[in-house]
Amino acid sequence: MATTRQLQLTVRYAETDAQGIVHHANYLVWFEEGRSDYLRQIDLNYTRFEKSGYFVVVADASVRYRAPAYYEDLVTIETTLEQAKGKTLKFSYRALRDTVLLAEGSTVHVVLGGPERRPTTLPDSLRKALVDS
Repeated sequence: MATTRQLQLTVRYAETDAQGIVHHANYLVWFEEGRSDYLRQIDLNYTRFEKSGYFVVVADASVRYRAPAYYEDLVTIETTLEQAKGKTLKFSYRALRDTVLLAEGSTVHVVLGGPERRPTTLPDSLRKALVDS
């Protein structure tokens, strides 16, 4: 199940602070981009979930910062699906510049479904598509 997918991005000027270092909040945005790209790579984007009546929402997020990133750095976001069980999904992330670990983190997601958008178990077809990727 623990397949890792990669996304490369170039740090934009707007993502840096007055010291020229990437602002800490951007790592969560990059992790979201990595997760969205991971799902696109396995032909299971968020639109497909939503058209099936399911929404995947963030319930928990964590980031550990290891080294700074700077304007125009080429950053690789590694995204791994760690768990797809019951009503939850868990992804882990690593942000790297070459071999330098910039940050690592994880997100836990709850699957919502039905007209009330209540926590629900991910249907077998979607779960299977996730874990067989």
